[in-house]
Amino acid sequence: MAGVRHDSSVKSKVMRLRRAGKTYAEIQKRFPIPKSTLSVWLNKKFPRTRTVQLEHLKRARILAAASITKARLAREAIIDSKSALTAIDLPLHNIALRKALLAMLYWAEGSKHKGVGGLIFVNTDPKLAELYISLLRSSFTVEETRFRIRLHLHYYHKSKEAIDFWSKLLDVPKAQFGKIYWKERSKTKKFRQNFMGICFIYYPSGDIRKEILSLGQAIHAILPNQLLP
Repeated sequence: MAGVRHDSSVKSKVMRLRRAGKTYAEIQKRFPIPKSTLSVWLNKKFPRTRTVQLEHLKRARILAAASITKARLAREAIIDSKSALTAIDLPLHNIALRKALLAMLYWAEGSKHKGVGGLIFVNTDPKLAELYISLLRSSFTVEETRFRIRLHLHYYHKSKEAIDFWSKLLDVPKAQFGKIYWKERSKTKKFRQNFMGICFIYYPSGDIRKEILSLGQAIHAILPNQLLP
């Protein structure tokens, strides 16, 4: 089948556009001509130099990266929406569920050494620390004055700023913060800096600690079997 014949005036207009620096994509917006036809018309008269080719590849990569980023952000937005709906549907008023969440969180990030007489939760992530202490308060009857907080900081931290931050976040008075431990860290080597240091949350209750760890073990014992088809 013969291809579509284009009027010579169209070809002349295409030539002028190309001479003005327009890309094939920009030309095709004006004239719906196949790229193969444009190449036949233009390659000999406007051969691509190495520099032009590299610039073209650079623009193409930028456009491709922008397209990939846009698609990724769209997928992440959908995931965030689904997660929010799932969280809303959770029966968080059920204390058994709150204790189960607390058990999993403590089992992952809390101290499990037998010699420890209470709960010690350690993390650099403010959200995890806030979630932990909120679950602990809502799952058990605790004495607020018995919470103790200790911070491990590096040379780049400001102690007052760090104490203010964790005290407000965890709703624990500054008077219940212990002496800051300053961790040695090279000032010349590159490393990942943590936001506000390492936060240790201590609560002296062996019974609560035992219940949390026991619950974690019990969930582990029954859940895999329940997941089997």
